[in-house]
Amino acid sequence: MYQPDNQPRLGVCYYPEHWPEDTWEADARRMKDLGLTTVRIGEFAWARMEPEPGVFTWDWLDRAIQTLGDAGLKVVLCTPTPTPPKWLTDAYPSVLRHSEDGLPEKHGSRRHVSVASKTYREQSRRITRALADRYGHNPHIIGWQTDNEYSCHDSTLSYGPEDRDAFQLWLAKAYGDINALNAQWGTVFWSMTYRSFDEIELPNRLTAEPAPAHWLDFRRFFSDMTAEFNREQCDILRAGSRVDMFITHNFMVAEMGFDHWTVSSDLDFASWDSYPLGFVEKFAGRMGMSGEAIVDRYMRIGHPDIVSLHHDLYRDMSRTGRLWVMEQQPGPVNWADWNPAPVDGAVRFWTLEAIAHGAEVVSYFRWRQAQWAQETYHTGLNRPDGTPDRASVEVESLRDDLPKLTFVDRNDAAGGEKSNTVGLYFDWEAAFTYEALVQGKDQNAYAHTANWYHFLRRMGLNVEFVSPSRMAVLPAYIIPCAPVLEADVVDFLRETGAPTVFGCRTGSRDGTLNWMPQPMVCEDGVPVEPLMTDLFLDRVESLRPSQQIGVELADGTAMQASAWVEHLRIMGLSEPGSNAPPVEVLGSFRREPHLPSGLDAAFVRQENLHYLGFEPDYEGMKAIMAPIFDAAMIAADELPEDIRMRRSDGRLYVMNFGPTDYDAAKMGLRGEAIIGEGTVVRPYTISVFADT
Repeated sequence: MYQPDNQPRLGVCYYPEHWPEDTWEADARRMKDLGLTTVRIGEFAWARMEPEPGVFTWDWLDRAIQTLGDAGLKVVLCTPTPTPPKWLTDAYPSVLRHSEDGLPEKHGSRRHVSVASKTYREQSRRITRALADRYGHNPHIIGWQTDNEYSCHDSTLSYGPEDRDAFQLWLAKAYGDINALNAQWGTVFWSMTYRSFDEIELPNRLTAEPAPAHWLDFRRFFSDMTAEFNREQCDILRAGSRVDMFITHNFMVAEMGFDHWTVSSDLDFASWDSYPLGFVEKFAGRMGMSGEAIVDRYMRIGHPDIVSLHHDLYRDMSRTGRLWVMEQQPGPVNWADWNPAPVDGAVRFWTLEAIAHGAEVVSYFRWRQAQWAQETYHTGLNRPDGTPDRASVEVESLRDDLPKLTFVDRNDAAGGEKSNTVGLYFDWEAAFTYEALVQGKDQNAYAHTANWYHFLRRMGLNVEFVSPSRMAVLPAYIIPCAPVLEADVVDFLRETGAPTVFGCRTGSRDGTLNWMPQPMVCEDGVPVEPLMTDLFLDRVESLRPSQQIGVELADGTAMQASAWVEHLRIMGLSEPGSNAPPVEVLGSFRREPHLPSGLDAAFVRQENLHYLGFEPDYEGMKAIMAPIFDAAMIAADELPEDIRMRRSDGRLYVMNFGPTDYDAAKMGLRGEAIIGEGTVVRPYTISVFADT
């Protein structure tokens, strides 16, 4: 069984097939001299491994691994399934991913195959088994990466004949009887009734939108196909490898194509690919952090919360309580709308930030900048001619600092004491549901979660992600959006007694998105105990971005409700003599001419559970959460806009994303930093202090 290290290490991504073999030895020696310890290879090399069907040319890969190993480097070998060779797609055209228009994609790029294709799954197992047989006991290889960046380029969904056949089989297994599917999907609506599973088509090329349950099941289906595809590789690799070799996969930012919790359950730990500057350009809007001012402010360092959110999310998916950053941006990238260069010191900053959030290894992409093809503008640690680029100097500067940052407890994701930690719930089911039932053009489950994450970070708190498959005992919880919520999650939250805030929509739908008139939870599509007795959800509305509704808390604090609004009513439905605790109204919508009488409850509480009927802004979150933090004895102190901190392993990391000095003495810190200059945190740097 793989055992994580107690000290962070550095690595790099390398493509020996791109460079003359007489450069490999010098490259490996320089990697070691720079302080790197791990090298990832092979994810795009299928055509080199198997240039003709059944004809394997392992000699070059054998020599590459041996060369790296002789230099004292450890290798992470990838399965090459994101880029099948041309002969394969020509021989088996049904494996190709089909676009929403039903047409097959062409060879000439990557991720152009469908994970639902039975034929491609057979080819994936075949090449994975060949790799395991050849390298499963190689002493220089410490672990495997399955595939590369599932769903990159929005490639999860596919609409081909093999996809349709697999979807029909999946539905038959899920529902058992076509009449059960008709009842749950509501196919009597618009005369969509099916006589057999063979009649069900994929939800594309439709005049109007598909039935919400049809779309949700389609998304669940491809999520399951991705997990099965990954699991098949994991099973083969484990069966054919040393017991101490790990298996991981490199996930992506803001990627909603499949359930990452499920895929992670088959891995030893999760990895992800961190590109802070590309993210702020490309994904800030998707994560609710849009605006030219935000992008301009952080264009050379990255947004303070986009990268850290994913560090926390993928760390909390890992069995080991640690993560790897498998690809770390070292300079300008090539794939965002605009691709600025990072500020000097940014690569060092990003490395320390990753370690603060539990990264055992930070691996830079890539060793040499590509000399040709699609990524020639994507910088590496070195230029194409092998001369060091600017990032190499920053990587070298970390050599003396890493030994100071040992991990105290390998199996504790939060790195120790959790009194300042809040549990934040995210389940990919929420993202699928928001797609299936839009009801508001700008509705986005991931952005809603990211807004709460941003708030918690501004309050100086650690965040630990929880999900239906991973609930941990913590001082408080926030469930931003979970329209389909499992009863076990609510039972757990009731039993802990920790204050919990449910965001709007939570628990409002059953497993096939059928409407329930009050906030409830469901199990296998059957309504069970409601979130709160006596609470009735009478009406919902979605507002244009320019519109808001005033909310007033019981203490008189005013705030604004935007985006999604639910009008709540306390009905007194409990049976006579019931011991059900009362529902307390903590906030109400201000009287508006368009609001019917009685529809004014906006924020309510029953025992430790709180329910919000609207999406609060940052100031609203502060007012709502202040008494909850007090009740949970959580010390929340608002940080400046550009400052973040994280406590882990007995250390306090203070991160300055801004252009001016920050004196950490304002946080009560005294004395010298473990890393840094006294209590002053310089612009675009991270200082590390003993957490006393």
